[in-house]
Amino acid sequence: MKLEENHLEPFPWLEMMAAGLGVLRLSSTEFWAMTPRELNAAFRRSASHTAPTRNDLAQLMQAFPDREQEMQCPTILSSSLR
Repeated sequence: MKLEENHLEPFPWLEMMAAGLGVLRLSSTEFWAMTPRELNAAFRRSASHTAPTRNDLAQLMQAFPDREQEMQCPTILSSSLR
């Protein structure tokens, strides 16, 4: 974005660092190896990227059912809550 004629707005490094290190969880080495153009691309979502529907989730659950042992949670003893 331009502030005035022939003067460009400085690159928002603080915002990019917060997003790259915090949101994308890049290491500092990975972050500083990226170009500003790559950082901008990392934050863009394609128009085709949408959340799965209930039907999509039902199909996934049918195709990849949970195993019985994965469904069992350790029991919390009531005495440990006191």
